[in-house]
Amino acid sequence: MFHITVSESYEELSNEAFKVMKEVLDGDHSPVLGLATGSSPVGLYKNMIKDHIENGTSYKDIITFNLDEYIGLPRSHKESYWAFMHEHLFDHIDIPAENIHIPFGNGEDPEADCAAYEEELSKYTIDLQVLGVGTDGHIAFDEPGSSFDSVTRVTTLNERTRRDNSRFFDGDIDKVPKQAVTMGLANIIKARKIIMIATGENKADAVKGMLEGEMSPDCPASILQSHPEVYVFLDEAAASKLSR
Repeated sequence: MFHITVSESYEELSNEAFKVMKEVLDGDHSPVLGLATGSSPVGLYKNMIKDHIENGTSYKDIITFNLDEYIGLPRSHKESYWAFMHEHLFDHIDIPAENIHIPFGNGEDPEADCAAYEEELSKYTIDLQVLGVGTDGHIAFDEPGSSFDSVTRVTTLNERTRRDNSRFFDGDIDKVPKQAVTMGLANIIKARKIIMIATGENKADAVKGMLEGEMSPDCPASILQSHPEVYVFLDEAAASKLSR
């Protein structure tokens, strides 16, 4: 079931998304959080940091799992998702390093690394999963055509995704890795609650497919139609092609 909020600004959207996150953080147990990278959740993470500093919300007992990581980038690379998460969240809150789980994309055996991540993930249930959506409807790095039964694995990124992400690599698609480690759609859909954040006119087709299209691997985000509790936060541009 979708709970859809359309906001006039990214700041307002991020504030609304944080209300759902705060409710989970203030629950009666230490939650397991599924986290995403990219520009969409940055405002949410800023609110989490602000809340930690101003209100003392602690992350010392919270476990996190990230969705994905590029293959071939060392964690020291500024565009690795390990570096992104530390820059935009982890370096500013009191979460212990051992509670942070981010796929390892620079090992000698990526398949073994995927299996190890899947095994660790299987020990927990994610209480709140944060997602963004790609212009082609992908979530995590589950590209169009990904099976709804897919789990953590190595995936090949399509040209559209690499072109979209080239803005983080000096606009040079040749610098964008061709593969990634990603949670599968079956992993994502197991979360108890999901936050989906999408902004910009370039996401409007994907948002329409996710919310109003046929549930199909052609639009991986459409799997969210089968989830009981998804909170969707959109700006007006991303919502511009919805019929309702």
